[in-house]
Amino acid sequence: MKKQIKSIMVLFCVLSLMISGCDGKKEAVVKEEKPRVELELPSFETKEEEPKEETISITISATGDVTMGNYIGQGYAGSFDQTYEKKQDFGYFFQNVRDIFAEDDMTIVNLEGVLTTSENAAPGRDFSIKGDPAYVNILPKGNVDVVSMENNHRRDFGEQGTADTVAALNSVNIPYAYEENLGYYETKGITIGWVAVNHASFGSSVESLLKNGIKRLKEEGVDLILACCHWGIERTNYPTDAQRDLGKKCIKWGADLVIGHHPHVIQGFEKYQGKYIVYSLGNFCFAANKNPDDKDSMIFQQTFTFTKRENEDGSVTTELTDYGKAKAIPCSISSVTGRNDFCPTPLMGENAKRVIKRLNKYSNDYGVTVDENGILN
Repeated sequence: MKKQIKSIMVLFCVLSLMISGCDGKKEAVVKEEKPRVELELPSFETKEEEPKEETISITISATGDVTMGNYIGQGYAGSFDQTYEKKQDFGYFFQNVRDIFAEDDMTIVNLEGVLTTSENAAPGRDFSIKGDPAYVNILPKGNVDVVSMENNHRRDFGEQGTADTVAALNSVNIPYAYEENLGYYETKGITIGWVAVNHASFGSSVESLLKNGIKRLKEEGVDLILACCHWGIERTNYPTDAQRDLGKKCIKWGADLVIGHHPHVIQGFEKYQGKYIVYSLGNFCFAANKNPDDKDSMIFQQTFTFTKRENEDGSVTTELTDYGKAKAIPCSISSVTGRNDFCPTPLMGENAKRVIKRLNKYSNDYGVTVDENGILN
């Protein structure tokens, strides 16, 4: 019996050892840890945005004297008034140049003579020029955008003549400038300003008008500044020393382009501190002479490039970054040769070359040349 009990105990012990190990201790179970994997998350660094920039090109066209009407004592036959009565078309006068003006961004002319019905001519004047206020419609029909109107004929019919002309221009939304009255025009988000003076009549006293006018335009943040000077000696193809001196002063004061008229004939160009001075554009649509000997004229064009930047604070800065190329388009004040039909017309072929040759002759002393395509260098 004892043997049986002993055998049972031995068997029990063996089974116990098989279950718990020979030393009778419970074996610890160790779990193997998996290696830790470090995940690389994508970077979301904020990059500084580049300032937004826009490049804008503005082309200006400028012409010389535009008189629309007759002067007192001028005969009716062959006159501007008679021509309009026959045509009954405001679009007639600029029909040969309006496509050129349509392609630019601003066309400026010198409006010489007033638009009024007044009969009260100022005393002591040899040629008092006026036209019907309705003639103002000729300008928009020809794609003319703005005018300078400070010249030796603005006062031909006193203050009434000026007031009537201003009213006519306002009626067709054409900006103007004379003396302290500055002109403003906006296109493509660029503001162009201009000041106009009559140096031919008032000499150096107009310097303060120019200097102060340019200063005002700069302070007002105008992007492009023009100085329009009525100056020089009539029927003379070279500028006086006074013209050259005043033109350079305008640029020193801050003008980007100086436009001249009054001599009734073309003069040359000068480049000063990278900016052009146009000494005389000559006549253009000129009613005050039915058949002048010299009918040569031109359209001056220049393209300016601006860079517009949006700043971090949301403000916008506009900078004139390139004065570009300038161009002279040779013209005649008339579409016919034997008389003045008041219809300015671009010249072609040998006639265009002839005018370019003249411009080179008048500009050579000032370091400017005009190539066969009219480009100024």
